[in-house]
Amino acid sequence: MKDLKEGARELENKAKEAGRKLDGGESVSDKLGNAGDDIRHGLGNAGDEVRDALNTQKDIDQRGTDPEPTPR
Repeated sequence: MKDLKEGARELENKAKEAGRKLDGGESVSDKLGNAGDDIRHGLGNAGDEVRDALNTQKDIDQRGTDPEPTPR
């Protein structure tokens, strides 16, 4: 699920960047918009990583064992 969300964020980010370049140039506001999108993208992915780590720790605490490793 995490990879799917990450891929969707990346696709959305690329679409926005392409849309900003349609006028032929990249203005300062375009660059700021792209930077903001990159930051939101990174924070969303970081949040997913933290959530996964917390859920893994919760599973360990409840079962008392390490769960099966998830493929990446």
